[in-house]
Amino acid sequence: MIKLLSCLIPIKILRIKFRQFCNSIQILFTAKSIGKNFYCGKFSTVNKNTIIKNNVKLNGLHISGSGKVVLGNYFVAGFDSQIISDSHNYEGDDIPYDKTVISKDIEIGDFVWIGAKVIILPGTKIGEGAIIQAGAVVHGEIPAFAIAGGNPAKVFKYRNIEHFLALKEKKLK
Repeated sequence: MIKLLSCLIPIKILRIKFRQFCNSIQILFTAKSIGKNFYCGKFSTVNKNTIIKNNVKLNGLHISGSGKVVLGNYFVAGFDSQIISDSHNYEGDDIPYDKTVISKDIEIGDFVWIGAKVIILPGTKIGEGAIIQAGAVVHGEIPAFAIAGGNPAKVFKYRNIEHFLALKEKKLK
């Protein structure tokens, strides 16, 4: 029994690594650009206007729509999160909405961490070093170093900026 398990474990690890590789290849061919040290731990999708900067980690992030989406350096996404860059036009020629789509760009700064099951809506801008609590729905602007959560996401705290900047300087050396 133990012999059988020891044979299966390496195969399982290889299967996981192969899936991660295939998913990274899919993102490589879809994204507009990808920086250095990109990591995709769980199946993720991006749109053709996604710009992924350096040291980005995706863990089941899904980016939809046709708007431009910029993921800053050292961005980390929790599992099953969504970034949606399009919305329906409810002020058009039909109800509840017409056939036109409204695209808005999304910008996420450097060192941003979004928790699991976060939804980021069209036109959102998240500043450097911000943290978005798991399950939050983000629309509008989240300032740098803010910690936000809820639906709609509201800032409820700020990081220790001096501590953050010291860690950032150390990391970038």
